[in-house]
Amino acid sequence: MPTGESLEQGFIRVCEAAAVAAAQTMGYGDSQRSDQVAVEAMRHELGRLPMRGRIVIGEGERDKAPMLFIGEELGAFVGQDEGLEVDIAVDPLEGTNLCATGADGAIAVLAASEKGGLLHAPDIYMEKIVVGPSARDAAIHLDAPVAENLRNIADAFQREISDLTIVVLERERHEELIRDIRDTGARILLIQDGDLSAGIAAAVRGTGVHAVMGTGGAPEGVLTAAAMRCLGGEIYARLTPLDDEQRQRLVDLEIDDVDRLYRRRDLAPGDKLLFCCTGVTNGQLLKGVRFFGGGHRSSTLFMSLNRKIIRFVDSISRDETDTPVLFK
Repeated sequence: MPTGESLEQGFIRVCEAAAVAAAQTMGYGDSQRSDQVAVEAMRHELGRLPMRGRIVIGEGERDKAPMLFIGEELGAFVGQDEGLEVDIAVDPLEGTNLCATGADGAIAVLAASEKGGLLHAPDIYMEKIVVGPSARDAAIHLDAPVAENLRNIADAFQREISDLTIVVLERERHEELIRDIRDTGARILLIQDGDLSAGIAAAVRGTGVHAVMGTGGAPEGVLTAAAMRCLGGEIYARLTPLDDEQRQRLVDLEIDDVDRLYRRRDLAPGDKLLFCCTGVTNGQLLKGVRFFGGGHRSSTLFMSLNRKIIRFVDSISRDETDTPVLFK
């Protein structure tokens, strides 16, 4: 199982490599190029790790972007009998548009587990509510009125609804949701991209985020669930196919209960989960990649469920040993 120190350090290098590659294209205005270089860097580093890895959550299927495809096998021991069997969920660049425009919040993300520890979710939409440990046991339900859910979240924090800040992706499909939240008096933080980053922020005190609500990608939902397992938060989710093609994907994966409600242990049931993300551009928890003459500096969040550890890793890479080091 993916618990060895060398493999943990390897996953950190994987996320760092993808983040640095993407950051080198920041502000170029070409989101597909940013995604492609992140994918290539992540694939290269995954191929070097001492494991038999299998991608169970890839990215880019919906918009035909470059991707680490579902079922792809990676690792130094692929095709051999040795090495750990590892299921891997990736988003080499969450927030491709954020990177392309230089906006805050882009990250490179990876989750891993023992075989079978991550749900193979189709690349369709998923309705979600994400909360941190304080509201994990609140009476939250996707079919409840927005006002009722927010009241229960506020009660869990021992606050008024007007004290809450709810993150919502700014999309046309969320117009009614946004109106409903505003009607309660809660504050809204509208974001252009990156609901996974927002979910992590909701599970960490001091970010000012109390919940994430709305419809986003199902693969990101699995990654969020893995993070919530490590952080003690919760996700409430339901697959939401929008057309016949997406409904067919559910059939292909033998998912026949479209109305099923998922929580973190349904989406990420593994006992030996690892979660890792590296900042590409600046965010609430992580700084983006910073380049200096002859090197770069990156910030990574690494978590292990079974080892009960959370690490913030600050890495400096220099091309030459006499290159001045950036300490800011």
